[in-house]
Amino acid sequence: MPNKLFFELDKQKQDRIISASIADFAVHGYENSSTNRIVKECAISKGSLFKYFENKEDLYFFLIDTVMAEMARDMSDKISSLSKDLYERVIEYSTAEISWYAKNPVKGRFIIGVASEDDPDISKKIIGRYGKKSSDIYHELLSEVDLSCIKNDKEKAGDILQWVLEGFNRAFLENVSTERDIDELEREYISKLKEYLGVLKNGL
Repeated sequence: MPNKLFFELDKQKQDRIISASIADFAVHGYENSSTNRIVKECAISKGSLFKYFENKEDLYFFLIDTVMAEMARDMSDKISSLSKDLYERVIEYSTAEISWYAKNPVKGRFIIGVASEDDPDISKKIIGRYGKKSSDIYHELLSEVDLSCIKNDKEKAGDILQWVLEGFNRAFLENVSTERDIDELEREYISKLKEYLGVLKNGL
């Protein structure tokens, strides 16, 4: 997290640093991002940047927290009105999520890059820091769902659905180039998700 000096900056300067940093990480990923490019873009010295953040990693995780919080706020209304049908709810939530990426292309590319980060040390820290949060979001998503369509043990069925979705998302994002058009990714993601959920719903 940034220190108090960052939050003492005027809002415009904070936003400029955040925007420049997100853009650089979105294009180059963690390992190839450059604090030199970032400070040049937002017109501050490198020394100033590291007065606000301990290091590049500190900046990176602050940006993840910031973008995820913004995404959660923007999607809150849509989440509250999701279908009670299990499969429709999953598709509606996933559509809302990928649509947010399309409306916020730079931040969307940044989050896609985070989910498919190649750096093993950073990837491990991402999983350690956000893995449980992702699971909590998933269980909250299913908390008001009509599970009468599930004939077997509902808790186990829920776990299986979670594993399928997590595996699908991971495989999809790992094979996505951040250079791809976000709108094209949205269409491809939803189409493939519906196809795989259809297989699961109808039985293997």
